[in-house]
Parts: sequence; structure tokens; C-alpha cells
Amino acid sequence: MLEENSAQDILKIDLDGKSSIADYMIVASGRSNRHVSALSDYVLKALKEAGLSKMGVEGLEASDWVLIDAGDVICHIFRPEVREFYNIEKIWTSPAGEGHLASSTPLQPISE
Repeated sequence: MLEENSAQDILKIDLDGKSSIADYMIVASGRSNRHVSALSDYVLKALKEAGLSKMGVEGLEASDWVLIDAGDVICHIFRPEVREFYNIEKIWTSPAGEGHLASSTPLQPISE
């Protein structure tokens, strides 16, 4: 669904063994605040259609960075500049022992 709606640089990060907060993290970029907001709406609608009713959503008002917590999957949708600044992919995939949370894992581009 993110690909169909022109999300950019979509990554799926396996959190197995790294965190108990979720099984996977999806990270994607939208071209603008409006695009980030629209992508977030598409994700929320799809999750509701799949039967999820309790989701945490943060950042939808400004739409610089929207976090959707769907339990086993956490989705981050950024404007490109904000994504580059926070660089959360690196946090979850960099070698342990360097002040980061995750062990080394290659990033997996996602295709639906």
C-alpha cells in the first residue's frame, strides 16, 4: 500500500531479538507534509480494514514524522529531511556496543 501511493525508500527492519516493542518496523518517506499525512491515512485505513482497532498514532498534526504503532508492527513515515536527521534505520541496524540498540542486520527494501 505504501508503494502504491508513491512512498519512497520503504524499508522493513526485523526487530526479532532486538526489542520486545514490535516484531517489525517499517520506515518510509513521503515527499511533503501533505504526502506524509496521506500515506499515514492509507496505512491507518488498511489496518482498520484488517481488523485492528487499537493503534497508537503520533505526529499526524504536523506530518513531519508520523508514527503508527500497530502492536507487532511499527510504521514510521517521514519527510525526507526529517528522516535523514533522525536516521532511525541506523539506530536499529548498527553494530551493538556502539551506543545503539540493535545488532548488525542488513536493511530489507520492502515491496508489496
